This record gives sequence, C-alpha cells and structure tokens, in this order.
Amino acid sequence: MAEVDVYKLIPANRRLWAGLVLALSNFMVVLDLTIANVSVPHIAGNLGISPDQGTWVITSYAVAEAICVPLTGWLAQRFGTVNTFIFAMMGFGIFSLLCGLSPTLGMLVACRIGQGVCGGPLMPMSQTLMLRIFPPESRGKAMGLWAMTTLLGPAVGPILGGYISDNWSWHWIFFINLPICALCTFAAFALLRPVETETRKLPIDKIGLALLIFWIGCLQIMLDIGRDHDWFADPTIVLLTVCAAVGFCAFIIWELTEEHPIVDLRVFRHRGFSFGVIALALCFGAYFASIVLIPQWLQTSMGYPATDAGIVTAFTAMTALLTSQIAARMLGRVDARIMVSCATAWLGCMSLLRMGWTSGADFWTLATPQILQGFAMAFFMIPLTSITLTAVEPQETASAAGLQNFLRTMAVAVSTSVILTIWGDSQRVARTEIVAKLQPDDVQASLAHAGVPMEQGRQMISSLVDQEAIALAIDHSFLLTAIVLFIAAGVIWLSPRPKGQADLSAAH
Repeated sequence: MAEVDVYKLIPANRRLWAGLVLALSNFMVVLDLTIANVSVPHIAGNLGISPDQGTWVITSYAVAEAICVPLTGWLAQRFGTVNTFIFAMMGFGIFSLLCGLSPTLGMLVACRIGQGVCGGPLMPMSQTLMLRIFPPESRGKAMGLWAMTTLLGPAVGPILGGYISDNWSWHWIFFINLPICALCTFAAFALLRPVETETRKLPIDKIGLALLIFWIGCLQIMLDIGRDHDWFADPTIVLLTVCAAVGFCAFIIWELTEEHPIVDLRVFRHRGFSFGVIALALCFGAYFASIVLIPQWLQTSMGYPATDAGIVTAFTAMTALLTSQIAARMLGRVDARIMVSCATAWLGCMSLLRMGWTSGADFWTLATPQILQGFAMAFFMIPLTSITLTAVEPQETASAAGLQNFLRTMAVAVSTSVILTIWGDSQRVARTEIVAKLQPDDVQASLAHAGVPMEQGRQMISSLVDQEAIALAIDHSFLLTAIVLFIAAGVIWLSPRPKGQADLSAAH
C-alpha cells in the first residue's frame, strides 16, 4: 500500500483518539524536562545534598535524551515505529516509578538517565506516527495539535512541579507519569498496530555510539562536579577534560569516515544548517539557563514557595502559545533571518531588563520580563527550523533534524551546568566586594542600641550580605546570557536566505 494511504488502515472514528494519545505522550516527555526545575530545592533538602548537586536531576535527563535521539531512526527501522514507541513508553513509566522511589541521589540520577534514554525516541516517534495516521489534508491540524503540546509542556511543568512539591512531595512529580504511560501504552497497542512500519536489519555504528557516549559523559561530569572540585586545580577534572577533548576529536574523525554514521556530520557542509544550529544552541541554552536560575533564586533566597516560583517561570511559555500561529503564518512571507534575529535580540533585551532585579523585587517585577519574553519564543524556534532544514538536501532532512534536536538538548544540559557555575562564582565575588565596603562595627553598634544581641546582629548582617550577593550574582548571570543572545542574533545572518519551506515533519 502506498505510504500516503496508510492512514486508511485506521478507522476515521479512531484517528482522533490515536492523535490525542500521541499528543499526550509528547506532552509528558516535554513536561518532564521542566517539571523538576522548581523541585530541585525540595529534592536537595530531602536527600541531604546541595542545590548544585540537585541539578544533576535535570542534566542527566537531558544528556541521556540527547544521546538516544540519534538512535531513533535505527530503532524504528529495526523494530518498527509502533513497537519502538510502545516499548519506549513502557520504559519511561518504569523509570518514572523508580525515580519516585529513589532514596539517594545516585539512584535518582541513574533512573533519570533511564528516563532520558526511553524518552528520547518518544518525541520524534509521536510526530512520525501522527503524520502516518492522518490523511494529507488533516496533517496540518494534527501537527498543530502536536506543536501545541510542545509549547504547553514548558508552561505547565514549573507550575505543576511547584504545586506538587509544596502540597505533596517531590516524588509525585515522577509518579504522575504512571497513569499517562499506562494509558498511552494500552491505547497505542490497541489503535496504532495497523500502521506499524516494515522492519529490516540495519548496521549500527557501535564505535561511533561508544565514542558519543564517552565524550559527552566526560564533558557533562566535568561540568557538573567541576565547581565542587576547584576546577583545573583537581587532577580528576583535568583528566575528564582531556578525555572529553580526545573522545570528541576521535568521534568527529570516525563519523566523517564511517559509511553508516550514528550522527551524520556531513550536513555541516551546508552553511545555512551550520550557522542555524549554532544560533539555535546559543539561544536555547541561554533561554533554558533562566528557567534553571529563576526558580532556584526565588526559593533559596527570596522565600518563594515552589508553586509561585513555577508560575513566574511558566509565564514565558504561556505567552508563547499566543504567537505560535502568527509566526507559522509569517514563515515564507518574511525573511526567516529577520524573524530569528529580531526575536533573539528581544530575548536579549529581556535579559537586560532582569538585570534590574533586586532582593526587594515584587512578583510582577519578576513576572513582566517572563511575559514579554514569551511573545518572541515562537519567532525564533519556528523560523530556525526552516532555515536549517531548507539548507540541506531532501534526503538529508531526517539526519539534519535529528542532529538539530541533539544539539538543542545538549545545549540544555551544558547551559545548566555552566550558568550555575557562573552564578556561584559571581556570588563569591559579590560577597567579597560587599564585605570590603561594609562598616560592620557601625551597623553592629546601631543594632546593639536597638537591643539586638551581638551574635544575632552578626548573623543578621551576614544573611543580608549573602542575600544581596546572590541578587548581584543573578544580575551578572543575566548580563552574560544577554551577550550570548545578542551574539546569536548576529550569527544567524551568516546563513543564506532560506529557499522555499522545509518539510517540518522531520523536525523532531
């Protein structure tokens, strides 16, 4: 049967249910990328670890998902798209259960890695199956539903994670996946079996996969533990850095000479793709840095409950939903580079606006940049996909889309580690500068005159200094993210103007 007629294998009255199940599965995977962000302080406190160590829950999931994405095509062709989807969904549910039951950081990180490995194929597979079950005239609406869940996930994640952490416990941010996984697994088995794809044995680039895991693992461990080990003063960090660099070089050489590479690096020969994904990685990394920083600062220093911190963080995705359709309609009518450059520069301006935040900022002072930032999100995500995918040959679209998603996910993991290091270093510098200008004797004398005991007065001064140092460090961190965003706004102009429209069905 022709590929375009596959949708006829599913009765019309079942297609909507199948589409809703696929959209729900995609929503769950995207949700899990952000739901843990506002719960990090709760997780850290419960497990007796530092907030910095708690962020391993975020980076481990992102790294595992990034590594598994290049395997999606091979898995689908080897075992079938529907089978891959069902087993990945079952694995995601099992590891979600284990995450919620984890009594230690080590077990939690290991299970989050398992979650990422299983979650990696779910997003592209749900998109592929969505296109298979609907007729051509309905695929636009179906992909609109799918894209809506991609934007809605980051909006709901921080709010839901905050509410659960405040009112139940952090374990439930993982347990809530279980009924969704069960529903999607049984529904997929009942509804999607008729559109299963043909299977065939394909060679897999085992050495390339091993090198990919090796150098990314070394890099991420180095970034995560470096700030606790005084960076390159520790031989372990030096060794990890050397291993990551050597592994990366070996990976590039191998992939460029392998007949069936796990990651097709040859697509970087296209200038539009190369500079497009560089701009995407820079912009998405800087954007996600704020998603990590803001809830941690609000909870650890400003006294916000997790729910309110989640609401502040989620405003961006809420307003992004309003402009997604406008951005899609403008694509093809306006030079995509203009849309991306203006949107990215706007995000940079919002980072500059956050530099005015102080320890006395109220809720709406914090929420306003988030709300305004959201209006630009769709204007850089959607056109960037068009710029990168129209730059490659048609037969390279799937490889280019997979590599683009890989780099975007890696940008999340790397930026999380880097921004927390910058924030921690900036706190120490700011504290030193404040203490140097402080006149504690006069302040203590005033407090003693007001009846405050000397030791309590010292603690009050120390707490105040810490709070202001953290606020100054936040401002410095957002200055750096603004610089990165302005660089990304310029980098996109190194790409040629996209010709025509991309086949966005491959943009997983």
